[in-house]
Amino acid sequence: MRWSDVVVMGVLVLFLVLWLAWAGASHIDRLHRKVYASRLALDAQLVRRAAAARDLASSGLLDPASSVLVATAAYRVLGAAELPDLERERAESDLSATLRAVLEDPEDVRRWCEEPDGEVVLGELAGAWYRAQLARRFHNEAVDQTQRRRRRWYVRLLRLAGHAAMPQTAELDDASPASLRPLETQTPASGEGVLGVE
Repeated sequence: MRWSDVVVMGVLVLFLVLWLAWAGASHIDRLHRKVYASRLALDAQLVRRAAAARDLASSGLLDPASSVLVATAAYRVLGAAELPDLERERAESDLSATLRAVLEDPEDVRRWCEEPDGEVVLGELAGAWYRAQLARRFHNEAVDQTQRRRRRWYVRLLRLAGHAAMPQTAELDDASPASLRPLETQTPASGEGVLGVE
């Protein structure tokens, strides 16, 4: 084999490696954008859930003590936008626990649904809660996919992710009470999709 053939083969191999590195970096960049978009959608749905909880607290359906507890937890979430993720997730989990405690009795929920606007208020909370659960699931799946890709040996060797931080899943308690589950299937009044987009 002549030296010119070796040079041509070397150039082809180098071109192939560079092209694969560019394609890999582009794919990781798309995954990071997907994680970012899913996090924005999750944050929007969590804010809607907190706003629906605030509306429940001010609706007059709950007793005064429960109203204060729900309103306090909801306002804590609504004011936590600038806090670190761990504190925000703790506030979201506290809101979930408070709402489950208040809404644990199906008979109370059935009675509240019979009140004027009761079914609307509880339906909005149930729908917002369900969409928040779906948004968190989509976000965590996007994060898992990105983490798996970034753990590959050639991605780490060639530093294809650059200086981007490793994305983290949203770990919060978002289990809804069984008493609200029949109301989850109600169509949102705004006609929006699960992630808040038409």
